[in-house]
Amino acid sequence: MTHLGFLRFLSIPALGVLLGGGFVTDHLGAQTPADVADEILTADRAFAAAAGDAGLIEALADMFSANVIVPAPGGTFLRGKEQVVEALRANPANAGARAGWEPIRAGVSADGLHGFTFGYMTAQGADTTQAHFKYMTYWERQPDGWRARAWKRAPREAFEVPAAAMEPSLPPALVAPETDPDAIRAHEASLAEAERAFSHDAQAIGLSAAFARYGSPDAVNMGPRSGPYVVGAETIGRMVGAGEPAEGSSVSWAPDEAVIVASSGDLGITFGRIRSNDPSSESPPFPFFTVWRRASPDAPWRYVAE
Repeated sequence: MTHLGFLRFLSIPALGVLLGGGFVTDHLGAQTPADVADEILTADRAFAAAAGDAGLIEALADMFSANVIVPAPGGTFLRGKEQVVEALRANPANAGARAGWEPIRAGVSADGLHGFTFGYMTAQGADTTQAHFKYMTYWERQPDGWRARAWKRAPREAFEVPAAAMEPSLPPALVAPETDPDAIRAHEASLAEAERAFSHDAQAIGLSAAFARYGSPDAVNMGPRSGPYVVGAETIGRMVGAGEPAEGSSVSWAPDEAVIVASSGDLGITFGRIRSNDPSSESPPFPFFTVWRRASPDAPWRYVAE
C-alpha cells in the first residue's frame, strides 16, 4: 500500500502547559507572532549547524526534549530522548554522520509556546556517502529554549530543493497562556474528535475528498520520495486518493496514541496508527503525526502539516 507512506506521522504523549512561575506569564514580552516564528527557525538552524560540526546524533540529542517521541517500524513509537538516541546509535548509517538541514516553513501557536517546522535534510556518513531526507519537527518552548517534542524524517531522492520558502503560519496575535486544565483538556478532546471525524468521513466519501475537506489551503504533505512537499489540501487529496475507490477507503485511523494542543487551543498535533481495512492484510500499522491549526478555539480544525 504505497500511499501509506504519504499519509501521516508520529506520536507523543499529551503535554500540560508549564504552570506557575514567571516563564508562563513573562515569556512573550513584546514579541509578535512573526518574532516567535523567527525564534523557532533560528533554533532549528542552530541545531542543524551543530549537526554539521558535532555530528548528527549529538545535535539531535541536544534538540530533543526529554519526552520526545519518534515513530518506529511496525506501528510502534520510541519514547523519550534516551530510547530515541539509543535507536539512532544502533543504526550503522548514523555512526559518525554529519548533517545539515534547512527549514522552509515555521508555524506558531497564539500562546507562543508551541510551533512546528519542516524542510529538507542531507546527511553524510563517515564513509562520505550522502543520504537525503525530508523532516518535520513539533516544538515546545521550554525554560532552556525551544526543544523538539516530536520529530520525523523520511528518505527522499537527491532532487534540487525548491529555493522559495513558505510564509509562516501565524495567529493574528499572541495571547497569554491558558492555565485552566479543564479548558486545555477540552481543546485536546475537540482535536481528537476532528481526527476521528476525518477517518470516519473517509470511509464514506473516499480518501481524496476527505483529505481535501479536512486540510487547509496551505497544508503540506511529505509526499513521494521523488519530489518536494505536496502543497494544498486539494492536491494532497488527489495524491493520497490515487488508486483508491471514489467512495470508501482502504485504510482507517485514529488518534490512539496521544493528542497535544497548545493552551491557546489553535495549534495541536495528533498521533496514532493507520490500519488497513482489509482483514486479511498482513501490513503492520503505520504510525502518524499530523499538525492541525484553527483560527480560534471556536473554529474547525484543519490539518496544516503531515
